Amino acid sequence: MIRVLIVEDEPLIAQAHREYLDRLPGFTVHDVVHTGNAAVRVAQAAARSAEPVDLVLLDIGLPDASGLDVAAALGLLRPNPDIIAVTSARELDVVRTAVARGVVLYLLKPFTFAALRDKLDHYAAYRAAITDARGPLTAAGQHDIDRAMAALRGTPAPVTSPKGVAPRTLDAVARCVREADAPRTAAEVGAAVGVSRVTAWRYLERLADDGVLVRHTEYGRTGRPQVRYALRTRS
Repeated sequence: MIRVLIVEDEPLIAQAHREYLDRLPGFTVHDVVHTGNAAVRVAQAAARSAEPVDLVLLDIGLPDASGLDVAAALGLLRPNPDIIAVTSARELDVVRTAVARGVVLYLLKPFTFAALRDKLDHYAAYRAAITDARGPLTAAGQHDIDRAMAALRGTPAPVTSPKGVAPRTLDAVARCVREADAPRTAAEVGAAVGVSRVTAWRYLERLADDGVLVRHTEYGRTGRPQVRYALRTRS
């Protein structure tokens, strides 16, 4: 479930936001607050817990603080939530500042439930492209990043794969290694994915060259050394 914090100073609008969220599968309302200070306080407490806020529906025009300043403060949290600005502000310099301070989508008031659902659907697709049940994913290559950003914007992902590289196969190989309990050989990956050992080796080597995977070489008493591949861990 995507945990959402609603920040809106008008109680009726805040209640409408909650009712919208309650109608959408995959989302749950973490809390509803009416000021910027309360938003930061609630998000900070959630960040320290096992259930941090994933997404903030943030009104820019709050009574005690600029929503842009609130966005900047939320960006300092770890983990920091994504932000959808829900506002009547149409000035492009406000939009530019909002994006610079972590706003991923911008929704103008007044809006319909269909418009909010569209934004949240795009956000849910984006989240699915960058995380799984175990946490953030590592991109197998540029196409993974392009696909995630395209999902957020609701546009078709551009074709950026190098010549001779099938994005679907690259995804399958990367997923196979990512979900493995231990480093895997090209033969093991090929058998799991349904491609030849040589094909699996070619994709594994590309992922290793791109810095997504690391190579572990095992030297036996006889024969060639065996290379196993594992996901590169964060330092």
